[in-house]
Amino acid sequence: MTSQTPQTPQTSQRPADRPDRPLRVLAAMSGGVDSAVAAARAAEAGHDVTGVHLALSANPQSFRTGARGCCTIEDSRDARRAADVIGIPFYVWDLAERFREDVVDDFIAEYEAGRTPNPCLRCNEKIKFAALLDKALALGFDAVCTGHYAQVIVNEAGDRELHRASDMAKDQSYVLGVLDDRQLAHAMFPLGDTVTTKEEIRAEAERRDLAVAKKPDSHDICFIADGDTQGFLASRLGKAEGDIVDESGATVGTHEGAYGFTIGQRKGLRIGTPAPDGKPRYVLDISPVNNTVTVGPVDALDVTSLTAIKPRWCGAAPSGPGTYTAQLRAHGGETEVSAELVDTELRVSFTEPARGVAPGQAIVLYDGTRVVGSATIASTSRVAARV
Repeated sequence: MTSQTPQTPQTSQRPADRPDRPLRVLAAMSGGVDSAVAAARAAEAGHDVTGVHLALSANPQSFRTGARGCCTIEDSRDARRAADVIGIPFYVWDLAERFREDVVDDFIAEYEAGRTPNPCLRCNEKIKFAALLDKALALGFDAVCTGHYAQVIVNEAGDRELHRASDMAKDQSYVLGVLDDRQLAHAMFPLGDTVTTKEEIRAEAERRDLAVAKKPDSHDICFIADGDTQGFLASRLGKAEGDIVDESGATVGTHEGAYGFTIGQRKGLRIGTPAPDGKPRYVLDISPVNNTVTVGPVDALDVTSLTAIKPRWCGAAPSGPGTYTAQLRAHGGETEVSAELVDTELRVSFTEPARGVAPGQAIVLYDGTRVVGSATIASTSRVAARV
């Protein structure tokens, strides 16, 4: 894996190997302002755009209302109204069964196994750029357009690359790091190369007479209606009482299900015994085998290296060791790492210890602004071994 200096690229909103002509574009419209403006920009650029809203629940009424999710009946109506204003055809596609299997069931299974998944990343991989793209291509579309803030760029060699958005504050390349060559070849992100604030995007939507201009952004997991992740998991996995222990193995509290915790968690631990130093304790480890949660001081969260599995590359798989920056969560910052692909595993070492790294999360590698690829964290090594 060798690190390369990014070339001077040119932004492209055209799928690879397509002539300079209007494209048949399928615009995924969630019912929010970003996807509506993205569809409008694609249509304004002269492309033949069709809007589609993905019905991801067999019972949409059970999903969140109040415009905080992306899967409600209200959202589908908002998307339809936006498509009408833009002047494009609009359809609703039922992908509820695929979503349940690939995203919801995966989410539950990962927590049950003591890992911390990212359902938005899985949805991009399995639904928007797998199931949706496959169907789009089968119907003769050239590209799938979404409202993500990221850029597809053609380098000097003519290869397409995924890059961070021009505005780092809105960059969403982390959740797109699972896209492979084929998917990038048919991806269009009209919002990624413009340096605009969210208020400017809303102002643009208002100028276009899109009713979603003032609609609040979605923040929570769309399939957890009340935002209570622990309650959602308990209703499906059942309560399972176990011990909360410190690094020495001494019991300091109890819990109703190890799946309800994440590495680095501080609040909601319900520990009856204070720490000897009087300082807060954090979740260090989750063991589904014996249903035990281990807690300790914040310094014990420092990770020096990790192993990640199931790598997906936004281009050719790198060879040999290299130096990169890495992002470990959707809204996290960058940290410098050295990384090498060994067989099918990605071995990563941190220049400075990273804190709160949890198995199940994705690590996304960057070379400058270019997304190299993504992998799922399987295990970590810490500064000092736990007792």
